[in-house]
Amino acid sequence: MKLRSVTYLSKEGVKNLWANRLMTIASVGVLMACMVLIGLAVLISMNVTKAVGALEQQNVIMAYFNDKNSVLYGDASEKYDTSSNATGSEDASSTVDTTGTSIPEDAYLIHNEEEAKALCEEIKKLDNVLDAVYVSSEEGLQSIKDGMLEGKAEYFEFLDQEHGNPLSDAAKITLKDMSKFKETLKQIKNIKGIDSVQSQSDLADKINALKDGLGIAGVWIIAILLIISLVIVSNTIRVTMYSRKLEISIMKAVGATNSFIRLPFVIEGVTIGIISAVLSTAVLYFCYRVAMDSIGDALGIINTVDFFGALPLIIGIFLAIGVLSGIVGSVIMISKYLKKEGSEFTAI
Repeated sequence: MKLRSVTYLSKEGVKNLWANRLMTIASVGVLMACMVLIGLAVLISMNVTKAVGALEQQNVIMAYFNDKNSVLYGDASEKYDTSSNATGSEDASSTVDTTGTSIPEDAYLIHNEEEAKALCEEIKKLDNVLDAVYVSSEEGLQSIKDGMLEGKAEYFEFLDQEHGNPLSDAAKITLKDMSKFKETLKQIKNIKGIDSVQSQSDLADKINALKDGLGIAGVWIIAILLIISLVIVSNTIRVTMYSRKLEISIMKAVGATNSFIRLPFVIEGVTIGIISAVLSTAVLYFCYRVAMDSIGDALGIINTVDFFGALPLIIGIFLAIGVLSGIVGSVIMISKYLKKEGSEFTAI
């Protein structure tokens, strides 16, 4: 097809918009509503994903090391003499705790802070581990005290005064992918030097289920609204097509190809989609801004997805929906008409 013909047919498609302006306005309005709903669904999904990501970072694994405290206060403590008279009988390879317990150094694997930090570095080498932060026994006990209700931290004074800190050194581990939680947890347990592991596997399962559910819901919402968009554009093209059915039959009678007849309707549908996409972006901005301001004031949420950061994605989705619905809707309608009804006029 020649460039001059394409230019002429494109102008005809734009003229159709004005000739059927009421239907065009109605189509743009309804298509805008669909696009705004799709945009809100995308932005809500992005915000939820961001919130879930923050929740994932809080769902850490605490891996406690096989150090002196793990032996002293663990099940293996029964093997060693805990009497106060044991202090005079230990050999050079044994250490005596403040409680008077004699523990041989070969009974545990982590003897100092350097070995503990080296074990953290070994944990970091696992594929799904984002970070492994060394937490000393003193930091762990202080964290527990800080988490107690006001005035209740005094319950731990007896540890400082009589028995000492029972906690072992540990690693605070965060993961990259929560869907591999159980697999990574098993790998951590198998590392030499790890005595015990504490985790919230139930929370990990709930996070994964939430992410999967949001993904499925988002796909269905977008799919349904996309189908609605196709129907809207198709109906607009149908009105235009029937208002020009005599012209179409004459064009067929003089030998015009289907592509020549179809192009103005495709241009009309695509133009409706592009106009809707541009207007929907502006409307979505104000809707999202009002919604986030209201939610932020009510719930105190300030860490939300920035609209302008997501703008390229939103515009891309809207243009894709507009162009796709315009092309598919118009092609379906005009092809169906040319195949079934256009032949009747050609025969006149």
